[in-house]
Amino acid sequence: MSRIGRLPIDIPAGVTVSVDGRQVAVKGPKGELTLAVAAPIEVSVDDGQVVVTRPDDERESRSLHGLTRTLINNNIIGVTQGYSKGLEVVGTGYRVQQKGGSVEFALGFSHPVLVDPPAGITFTVEGNNKLTVSGIDKQAVGEAAANLRKIRKPEPYKGKGIRYAGEVVRRKAGKAGK
Repeated sequence: MSRIGRLPIDIPAGVTVSVDGRQVAVKGPKGELTLAVAAPIEVSVDDGQVVVTRPDDERESRSLHGLTRTLINNNIIGVTQGYSKGLEVVGTGYRVQQKGGSVEFALGFSHPVLVDPPAGITFTVEGNNKLTVSGIDKQAVGEAAANLRKIRKPEPYKGKGIRYAGEVVRRKAGKAGK
């Protein structure tokens, strides 16, 4: 039995979970998220808890069991607390600034890079080198942060670029002089 999949999920106060066939809708104070559940997995709501079950011990059922439970739990956390990911801009002359809802990066290119947030995601800038990506959908927050980091990845010689908060960049020695 899946150690994660068999654990029931407690529904906190202010959150409603409704199951309609293969759709699980989670509504909370921060918004609403839906999840399409894969075929063999069954989801039910009993006594303020969400229970995820599987019909058999097939390989696919076992792999989807824990995944489905975790995705529903992520949705419940998202509509109550939300998710956020921090980014740091490191490098001489590299900076980020807020332009309305968008952010503008100066990253050593010949032009500034303007990035609009995807739907449901907000960008907030602290200072001129820290950026926070936040929203209720964990997958969307992670993808938006990864797309921002992809603009200028941290390079291994000086460590310049956009990195996750707390990320350690492995440094290389560079050329050895005479």
